[in-house]
Amino acid sequence: MSSEPTPLSPQERRAIRIIPYIVGCALFMQMLDSTVVATALPMMAASLNTDAIRMNTIITSYLLAVAVFVPVSGWAADKFGARRVFIAAILLFTLSSLACAISQSLNQLIAARIVQGLAGAMMVPVGRIILLRRTPKSDLLSAMAILSLPALLGPIVGPPVGGFFVTYFSWHWIFLINIPVGLLGIALVLRYIRADLPNEAPPLDWLGFFLSATALACLVVSFESIGHSELSPKQLALLFGTGLITATWYIWHAKHIAFPIIDLSLLRTRSFAISIFGGNLCRFSLGSVPFMLALLLQLGFGMSALAAGLVTFTSAIGAIVIKPLAPRIIRRFGYRNVLMYNALLTGLFIALCGFFSESTPLWWMSCILGVGGVFRSLQFTAVNTLTYADLDQQAMSRASSFAAMAQQLGISLGVACAAITLNISMHWHQHAQVHTQDLFWGFMVIGGLTAISFFSFKRLPQQAGASLQGKKSS
Repeated sequence: MSSEPTPLSPQERRAIRIIPYIVGCALFMQMLDSTVVATALPMMAASLNTDAIRMNTIITSYLLAVAVFVPVSGWAADKFGARRVFIAAILLFTLSSLACAISQSLNQLIAARIVQGLAGAMMVPVGRIILLRRTPKSDLLSAMAILSLPALLGPIVGPPVGGFFVTYFSWHWIFLINIPVGLLGIALVLRYIRADLPNEAPPLDWLGFFLSATALACLVVSFESIGHSELSPKQLALLFGTGLITATWYIWHAKHIAFPIIDLSLLRTRSFAISIFGGNLCRFSLGSVPFMLALLLQLGFGMSALAAGLVTFTSAIGAIVIKPLAPRIIRRFGYRNVLMYNALLTGLFIALCGFFSESTPLWWMSCILGVGGVFRSLQFTAVNTLTYADLDQQAMSRASSFAAMAQQLGISLGVACAAITLNISMHWHQHAQVHTQDLFWGFMVIGGLTAISFFSFKRLPQQAGASLQGKKSS
């Protein structure tokens, strides 16, 4: 059966504007859930009669499940139909959130979080596949501008939302809030998204699934463990080494099979490859900047979790403000120019956060964070749409899985880079705890890595992304 999209009916053309919001809500729910839990760990530990250190496993188990099942999402969308898988993933995420809320022990909570991670791994990439298949390329820029917003807001909104629920209600509401959102999402999918027929998907690459799942799980967990876990250096080296070995094995395997689960041949498309590598340098900031800001404002300046969250929320305001203007800016100056020079500005405003001190006025910190949020939002809008600019409809499922996998690694690697920088600075300056001086170097490194993506985007042709603007690509 052909995978070419069928023509849109007049009703679907009217509904097409709401699809980015539906998929965006699913993405926001997943991104929020992956960050909001950290604030509630001490209260959850007391409620479940366990040690707070052991509670970190509920974060690791979720990340592990997401990393393992992301590669299979594109195959599942082709095999069973994207709309059907998307609805099932939202329903499973909603039910597993309820299971998390009613858990009576740590083991029950870990099991529920694993199922929740599986659902999240399917929900977001498959939702993106629906968007890519339903939206004409000329409208994709505006649609992805909406879709990229939740990825920015999730890590920023998570800490203050978690602090609010923990302070005024209970940790159970962190998960219960997903239930009405999930049910509303299912209703909107049934109402606005047309049912699609499954394609003739190739057989699942089981060996590739095992190798990619092992590699992603080991790499993601090892990256996260650098900043958040108590793993010994030997355990960390073993985990990271296993990830590298299985990743290398998978690269060899993918070159010798007709239908690999992660299609590395997509990297032959220049715009896709540059958006993955250059975009991931920019994505280093998604997890690391909120992580370092929380340390700076709470440990360095003595703010409460809620107060610190409200300060960092100004970057979300900047991200929201620029969204309606982002497509116009990109059309006016072109993808290459926007991505190159905006990368430098994004890196600069990340680095400026390192100069915050206790005497810095709140209004000035808010201005820096707000303007920085503008540049980061514009950058991710451009890079997320460029990813699919030169791919045909048949490649969308594979590209969505590939991009989701790369983004997961990029965010985790960013946190790891920040944590390594902090640890080196602490050792160099003989600090027993994180000091503002250590965080200064953390912001410098992440800002510098973001700015370095300038050289990756410089390799783009002048007419890169022209197909997204209704023009012929040269």
